[in-house]
Amino acid sequence: MKKRVLFSLFCFVLALQAHAQDPVIKRASCYNEDILKQADSVKQTMGKQGFIVVKEASMAMESEYEMAVLVPLTEGSFYQFVFIGDVSSRLYEVRMYDSDEKQVVYQKKLWGDVDGNVISFPYVPKFSEFYAIRPVQVNKKKKELCGYVMLLKRIR
Repeated sequence: MKKRVLFSLFCFVLALQAHAQDPVIKRASCYNEDILKQADSVKQTMGKQGFIVVKEASMAMESEYEMAVLVPLTEGSFYQFVFIGDVSSRLYEVRMYDSDEKQVVYQKKLWGDVDGNVISFPYVPKFSEFYAIRPVQVNKKKKELCGYVMLLKRIR
């Protein structure tokens, strides 16, 4: 009888723990009017150059921590990646890795640079595969930040 009660209690605790751990990681979005204005401007400019937006998202970020964004890219297509960070951050970096975790792009900007909070780079993949794009921003005054990522593809 004592073993049954202990076993039942053990199963109950195990079930509570399993229920408490959400296996789905959800990326939180955020709202920053200045960043949205910049994103609209970039979309308009790139649209005139023959690009369409393939993916875009605002994302809540934490100062000094990378946020991974996975994107499928097609071999030989011309892409433009854009990251827009909080204007008050002092450092912005974006790294891009292929499926073998080899770094294929690295960009860094500082607060005082022209368009310092925007990192944009072109990329033509040699293979059709998933790529990990990892933006990070550093801000001394804020821990919670807003960022915006866009993947554009040239269609003409």
